[in-house]
Order: sequence, then structure tokens, then C-alpha cells
Amino acid sequence: MLSLSQQSRLQHQHESIVEMTKGLSEEHLRTRPASGKWSVFENIAHLSSYQQAFIERLKRIEKEESPSFDRYVGENDPRFYECCEMDIHQLNEHLFTHRFIISNHLSSLPEANFRRTGRHPVFGELAISNWLEFFLLHEAHHLFTIFKLLNSTAS
Repeated sequence: MLSLSQQSRLQHQHESIVEMTKGLSEEHLRTRPASGKWSVFENIAHLSSYQQAFIERLKRIEKEESPSFDRYVGENDPRFYECCEMDIHQLNEHLFTHRFIISNHLSSLPEANFRRTGRHPVFGELAISNWLEFFLLHEAHHLFTIFKLLNSTAS
């Protein structure tokens, strides 16, 4: 079962992307920092492509007995590159659509399924409720990265 905190973050946390990037040019969003790390746009593309992987993981956990998962690496996922090819409006639509799918899927999940587990390569055996917490915290990390990229005084 989803906690109230999880429900709220699942429904609204990703909306901060639109708020933070409102009025900024796509060129600006695609500019990589001097460190060479991902741009704001690439961080958003990663979050969007990871949502599809997360849905697949949830479905495997529901069907299989405690499946094991490799670490998700955006650069190894062709969907990440597909997301990078979108314009910012398409990317936001992609992100919001897949979030809606995740939210609907979890809201219709029988309570017993939240105890089903999958094996994370670092954190071990996690129930679906903990996979969701991991998903939301991972997203929050990237949202903070986006905030820092957009508000850094370094050039």
C-alpha cells in the first residue's frame, strides 16, 4: 500500500521539472556544464526513460518470484537516447505520460502485491513499496541536480 507521502510525491514531485525550466530555451537546457556531466535536458531524459524501466521492473516483480535486477545505467538504455532526441515539450509529455501509467498501476495494485520483492544489486531484497521509495528518492536526487545546474553561479 502507498503511504500518503509516496502518493503525494508520485503524483506531484515530477511537476517541479516544468516549474524549474519554465521560460528557459531548449539550447540552455541542453548545454552541458563545464564538468562534462549531463545537462538539465539529459537529466530529464534519464528520469523519463527510467520510468519505463521502473514499470517493467514492477511487472516482473508481480509475475516472478523475487527477480534480480542489474543496476540501471541510462547510457546503456536505448530509450535514454530516444528521449534525448525529443524536444523539451515531447520529453515533458513522455515523462508525464509514464508517470500517469506508474501511478495508475500502483493505485490499482492489490495490497498483497506491495509485499512482493525484487533483488536490487546494492540494496538487496526490496518489496514493491521500497522499490517505489527508491524510485522517488532517485528522482529527487536528479531534481536537485537540475536545480543546482540551473542556479549555479559557476560558468
